[in-house]
Amino acid sequence: MKKLTVALALLLTASAAQADLEWAYQVFEEQLHEVDENAPRSVPGSTESYTQVEIDDLWNPPDWFPDDHAPLPEVVARGAGENVRACASCHLTSGMGHPESSQLAGLPVGYMMRQMEDFANGSRTDRFWMNGFAEAISDEDALAAAEYYAAIEPIDWVDVIESDTVPTHYVGDGRMRFRHPDGGTEPLGNRILEFPQDRELATARHPYTGFVAYAPVGSIARGEELATTGGGGRTIQCTICHGEGLTGLAEIPGIAGASPIYTVRQLNDIKTGARSGPMTALMIATVANLTEEDIVALAAYLASLDP
Repeated sequence: MKKLTVALALLLTASAAQADLEWAYQVFEEQLHEVDENAPRSVPGSTESYTQVEIDDLWNPPDWFPDDHAPLPEVVARGAGENVRACASCHLTSGMGHPESSQLAGLPVGYMMRQMEDFANGSRTDRFWMNGFAEAISDEDALAAAEYYAAIEPIDWVDVIESDTVPTHYVGDGRMRFRHPDGGTEPLGNRILEFPQDRELATARHPYTGFVAYAPVGSIARGEELATTGGGGRTIQCTICHGEGLTGLAEIPGIAGASPIYTVRQLNDIKTGARSGPMTALMIATVANLTEEDIVALAAYLASLDP
């Protein structure tokens, strides 16, 4: 009976932590900006033109700058059958991704392949698409995508602004968070929220337009203390595994410059058990004693760094 009580307490604690950080998972709410889906769209510096319908084709996303990158593997450009969408539809041709997905640029090939295995066997859970994609994709296609993205140098993608308030907002198409067209602000609280630097470019899936993250005042300094010293035993210094500059070490991924929303989700998923697997086991002691404020602070600090 005692074991059952302890297990139930742990389950309730994990569920509460997951619920308290729901804002990081960005679920579609509504669409408040009107779009002519059939009007041709262009972006500065590109000779390409697409309608919004074409831009939103998840099996054939736009390639605004085809001369900027190596030839796209078929799975990156057009997916692999009806159960695997084009990788570039979420992660972009630049590999930088959007807050609702993740950055792949510069990640080690071995790390990416292990994550696909974890998604496929269910030890890592994604609320939306990745588990199904990982089950359906071939090893050859997964490797082709991993090698393509690993060869790309990540770029500075997120500007962090410390503030007590944040623009009034909603989660719209693409599960991106947009400023409300009516304007206004609201208290930020203990959240870190990302907005496109340019809404028009972001909704066009421009590969080089980044994001602005609003973080609580003082969070960057607090996150730096946790990441660099362990916060007096509260956690483990990030550099031990992720290397100097937090840009990665061998097959351990770089975390400098990472999307803070993505970082919050991953730390929370590891803490609540939604993300496990052999590599994740190394992170359990790191997250065990982190509070929600700690998680937000670490995400803000990491996002403030150069990738």
